[in-house]
Amino acid sequence: MKTTLSVSPLDPKTRFRVQVKHAVAIGPGKADVLQAVAETGSLSEAGRQLGMSYQRVWSLVRAMNGDFIEPLVLTQRGGAAGGGAVLSHTGAQALAIYRAIERDAERAVAKRLPQLLALIRPEAGAEP
Repeated sequence: MKTTLSVSPLDPKTRFRVQVKHAVAIGPGKADVLQAVAETGSLSEAGRQLGMSYQRVWSLVRAMNGDFIEPLVLTQRGGAAGGGAVLSHTGAQALAIYRAIERDAERAVAKRLPQLLALIRPEAGAEP
C-alpha cells in the first residue's frame, strides 16, 4: 500500500512546507516519512510504503534529526533482536504540529480558493 498524503482535496498539488531560515525544516515528504516510520517501525518499510528508496528515507531522517533540538527518529541496527525505528517524543510532537498546520492551511485554502478561481478565465491554462 502506497501512502500518498496531500493537503487539499481541492487540488493534490497544494502542499505546504514550513521553512525556517534557508533550510526546509519539515514539509510533506518528511512528514510522510515520520508518519510511515511511526506506523511501520522501520525505515525500509516506510520507504516501501512511500515508494522511496531506503537511502532517500535515511537521508530525510538524517536531515530532520539534524534540524531539530533532538532526533525525531530513533533507530536500532538489525541483529538477533532485529532493527527498527521509532519516533522520539519530539518526533511525535513535530508530526502532530505539522499535521495541524496542514489542516489549518486546508481550511484557509478552502475558504479563499473559490474567490480566486472566480477571477481566473475558464480557458486559462488550456493548450492552444
